[in-house]
Amino acid sequence: MKTVLDCLESGTRYLTSHGVDDSRRNMQWLMAHHLGCTRTELYMQFDRPLEETELAPLRALLKKRGAGIPLQHLVGTVEFLRREFRTDARALIPRPETEELAEAVLQLPVPRPCRLLDMGTGSGVLGLSLAAELGDECREAVLCDLSAAALDLARENAALLGLSPTMVQGDLFERVDGVFELIVANLPYVPEGDREALSREVRHDPAEALFAGTDGLDVLRRFLVDAAPHLAPHGVLAIEFGIGQSEELLGLMRSAGLNNARVESDLSGTPRFGFAGPSPTPTTPPTPHG
Repeated sequence: MKTVLDCLESGTRYLTSHGVDDSRRNMQWLMAHHLGCTRTELYMQFDRPLEETELAPLRALLKKRGAGIPLQHLVGTVEFLRREFRTDARALIPRPETEELAEAVLQLPVPRPCRLLDMGTGSGVLGLSLAAELGDECREAVLCDLSAAALDLARENAALLGLSPTMVQGDLFERVDGVFELIVANLPYVPEGDREALSREVRHDPAEALFAGTDGLDVLRRFLVDAAPHLAPHGVLAIEFGIGQSEELLGLMRSAGLNNARVESDLSGTPRFGFAGPSPTPTTPPTPHG
């Protein structure tokens, strides 16, 4: 009879042979999810034998992961800014870079209390995380997406956090009213020509959440023009964009009349984020005393 450790080792080998990166970690997550425990607890029961009733569904999960179905879709959750969210094929799987964007936004001098807009919200993780972090300093959170299915997922995640954002289904700003002190967006930015180069995991994301014309900027072009009138004085706009788009993106932000437009890099050093509005106030070093 196979033990927990036997399954972990054999499953890791299987995933490796099927081209899954970080295969041992993937197997740990699959087993912990299936057995209803944490990854730490998994290590505390390495010698426990597994019954066939436990092995059969685990083999099914393993086969799906080996075929390229994303780990997040199989376990149904993803962690973002220390919170757990539901995730599935209705919306884009949150990426680490988007979490970096959220952390950067929280360092900016956003006027408070603020009205927050998350455009192209998908599963809602970006806007909901910011609203949760801001707490009472967020007077209203508006989540907007073209996809009704994505908004349903965002509603489920809002309920998990005990939040009640305003949900708007529409094409960018067509149904959005008023101005916002904080506008964030992770909109489609993948060029159509890159479709075949995407990993098999990414191809499970909704196409409408990924692709945006020949250069990947079709949606962002429209968004930036319409965003400027909706940004409150001294408000902050923050967006994510793709590799090689920084110069064009910066020009689009300036052409839209956004103040203090700038591009910043992610932790890997790749230009990834666009900002407009106030930047963090630099800390003035103390004057030395002689």
